[in-house]
Amino acid sequence: QVQLVESGGGLVQDGGSLRLSCAASGRTFSNYAMGWFRQAPGKEREFVAAINWNGGSTHYSDSVKGRFTISRDNAKNAVYLQMNSLKPEDTAVYYCAATLTVRDLYYRSRGDYWGQGTQVTVSS
Repeated sequence: QVQLVESGGGLVQDGGSLRLSCAASGRTFSNYAMGWFRQAPGKEREFVAAINWNGGSTHYSDSVKGRFTISRDNAKNAVYLQMNSLKPEDTAVYYCAATLTVRDLYYRSRGDYWGQGTQVTVSS
């Protein structure tokens, strides 16, 4: 089992920045690829970003590419999502997820373990 806890969400103005964190506990964190997903009201959950086990490979959805950056610190069992130039359409609950293969995250939007989510609201 892997337990994931997100933090760092909040209310920010259009064009602002936030940094989300996801703290992991349980099994060896460095074994897992990590990803961020989001779900806006009335919409399906969508892939945002993913990173492989050692940070050497990252993937982004087209909607956030160039604005968001995913990173991880295996010594701290944490993954981060730096979000810049935020837009009202980025408003959603953001979830982190863990799985053994990064392709499962960005290609299949599949995760084995999920956090509870953190709310991000961007006001116009």
